[in-house]
Amino acid sequence: MDKAIKEFSGNWAVILGGSSGFGFATAEKLARHGMNVAVLYREIANADKAVKQRFLEIAAEHGVNVLPFNINALDENARKTFITDFISNKKHQVKLLLHSIARGNLKPLAADEGAALTVDDIQLTTYAMATSILDWARDLLAADAFCPDARVIGLTSEGSHKYWEGYAAVSVAKASLESLNTYMAVELAPFGLKTNLIQAGVTATPSLQRIPDSDRLIAGATQRNPFKRLTKPEDVANVIYLLCTPEAAWINGAVIHVDGGEHCR
Repeated sequence: MDKAIKEFSGNWAVILGGSSGFGFATAEKLARHGMNVAVLYREIANADKAVKQRFLEIAAEHGVNVLPFNINALDENARKTFITDFISNKKHQVKLLLHSIARGNLKPLAADEGAALTVDDIQLTTYAMATSILDWARDLLAADAFCPDARVIGLTSEGSHKYWEGYAAVSVAKASLESLNTYMAVELAPFGLKTNLIQAGVTATPSLQRIPDSDRLIAGATQRNPFKRLTKPEDVANVIYLLCTPEAAWINGAVIHVDGGEHCR
C-alpha cells in the first residue's frame, strides 16, 4: 500500500455527527489515509444497521478501525462514558476532534403560540451546534487523549451572518461558535491544539433539506457560485484532511471558506 495512504497510521479521529454529510465524508477520507475513526451519531434502529455496515466496509477497504457509536453526543454522561471507555488504551492518539452535529430548532421568531422560537430553543440549539465542542475538547484534554499536534475543527455557515428563513436559532449558534473558535484557538494553544472552523458553501446534506425554503437556497447558491455547482461533502472532507497534515500546523483560529468562491458574491 502506498506510504501516503498510511500517513495517519496510529492516529484517531473523533467525529461528532458522522452518519451522513460532512462527518461521514470526513470519516471516509481520513480512513483512506490510514486514520482510525470513532464516529458518534444518532439513528433509529433500521438506519443504524445500514450506517454500521457502511463503516465496516470502509474499515475493511482501508485497513483501519472504524468504531460507530449510536449515542447522544450532547449528553454529559454519554460523553464521559465514551471517553472513559474509548481512551483507556488510546492515550495521546487523537489527532482530530471534528464537531459536525446538526441538531437545532428551525422556527420563526414570531408566530402563533407554540410555533415561535423560544429562549429554550435557542439555548438547546446553541449547545448542540456550538458550545458542546468546548465540553468535548476539554474532556478529551483531561483524559490525555490528544496527540501533541492535534486539531479541533467545527463547521459554521453563511447563515451565521445572513438572513435565512427559519434559521435564527442556528444562526445564533453559529455566531457563538465563531466567537468560541477565537478563544479556543488562543487558550487551548498551550496544549498543542489548533482550533479552526470551516464555512462550507450550501451543500445538499440531510440537514439542509430541513431548512424552510431550502430549494431557494440551493438555487441561489448555484447561481452565485463561480463554478455553478453546490459544495459537496467531499470538498469539505478534503480540506479537513489538509488541516490535519503537518504542513497545516500553523493554521489556528481561522474560519476557512470551502465553497469555490461562493462567499465572494
